[in-house]
Amino acid sequence: MENTGEVDKGSGLADLAADARRLTDGGVPRAVLGLAGPPGTGKSTLARALVERIGADAAYLPLDGFHLSNAQLARLGLTARKGSEPSFDVAGYVALLRRVLADPGHDIYVPDYDRTLNEPIAARHVVPPGARLVITEGNYLACDLPGWREARALMGECWYVDSPGEVRQKRLVERQLAGGRTPEGAAEWIATNDGPNGELVETSRRRCGRIVSTIGMDMFN
Repeated sequence: MENTGEVDKGSGLADLAADARRLTDGGVPRAVLGLAGPPGTGKSTLARALVERIGADAAYLPLDGFHLSNAQLARLGLTARKGSEPSFDVAGYVALLRRVLADPGHDIYVPDYDRTLNEPIAARHVVPPGARLVITEGNYLACDLPGWREARALMGECWYVDSPGEVRQKRLVERQLAGGRTPEGAAEWIATNDGPNGELVETSRRRCGRIVSTIGMDMFN
């Protein structure tokens, strides 16, 4: 599905939550909503806010849980490109999405990424049997690349989360400083890693059915 390119700035959190709920209309046992977008646009914040707003009917499934471990990144020569498209276990992510849709009757445990340990960890989240909507978020969900195409096909809808470049830059710097980098190290990481990753993600913008902006949304107030 391709969108018109216009950013939906009028919908607040309540409107987006209501639209997300509609994915489960028609008697489907469970549906998946994807939130794609470059680093620093607020995808995880929006996903968590939507899950909280919807309540027990929704569950959270972050792509970041499928980061390769630091040991595997070192083995593959990807340490300096952590967070890039090849640094994720996309096959594992697709397998979990398939299981989530095929097995709505059992608890399904979901990994996450720990920014203190700087490693993925198992089973931080759970998709319980009562959750009819699973909200997943990550940079590459709509990319026209092997593995990611299969992931996108499992989503009822995929929305592109947008924010101005200066806002993204500020958030990315703050993230890297909080992770222990110096200001110079943070700037270099963003220039050589987060920046190119974001450029790749931006090519998937028109593969999303809707573009939403988190700027001014009540979850940040």
